[in-house]
Amino acid sequence: MDHTTPTVRVFNTDEHDSTLRFGDRRITVTPAVERAEGGPLSAYSAHFGRGERADLPAPYEEVWVVVHGRLRIRNGDNVVEVGPGGFVHVPEGSPGEVEAVEDTALVSVSVPAH
Repeated sequence: MDHTTPTVRVFNTDEHDSTLRFGDRRITVTPAVERAEGGPLSAYSAHFGRGERADLPAPYEEVWVVVHGRLRIRNGDNVVEVGPGGFVHVPEGSPGEVEAVEDTALVSVSVPAH
């Protein structure tokens, strides 16, 4: 039986070769923990340029932590803003939109892994 000891790893929000860019938009996503690793969750960092907007993710639960900047999240009639150190819970299937009020970096953990 092959037993692998879990290893603690460190990640940061710096972009690297796996960073995904969304056309000419100032939105990037940099994977840190991915489904291919076989775990129950995914983690990534994202950067939004001021004024950029994106639809909320829908097929999985996410928790975002804003590292710097400020986000405005619209979910129906509900509008909230979150700044550095703030947490956002985005439930599976939640409609809405996120907008960067300022240049913003966040870290996200999602379940299940994707």
